[in-house]
Amino acid sequence: METTRQAKICRLLQKELSEIFRLQTAKTHGTIVSVSTVRVSPDLSIAKAYLSVFPSEKAQEVMESIKQSAKTIRYELAQKVRFQLRKTPELQFYLDDSLDYLENIDHLLGQE
Repeated sequence: METTRQAKICRLLQKELSEIFRLQTAKTHGTIVSVSTVRVSPDLSIAKAYLSVFPSEKAQEVMESIKQSAKTIRYELAQKVRFQLRKTPELQFYLDDSLDYLENIDHLLGQE
């Protein structure tokens, strides 16, 4: 069960991470990274960010790049939320493949 505080922090982190990725991907034309959801642990020390990458063929390459620059992303995030949060949570990034899953189901249903 997620508390109200956790939900507010999740929304704040999702908004700020989306902005960070929007600025970074503006340099790499043709790749879009969006933050699907963020989940924060009850003690607010770990944030799990689920990312969607378009086009999905570049997903693994982009995820590796993001995981390597996780400390830099956390620093940028800390600069943006320093007045709302005392301590910025540790970031963990996961690939959100739910859109690919939905597309596959639509494809399978369309075959009949």
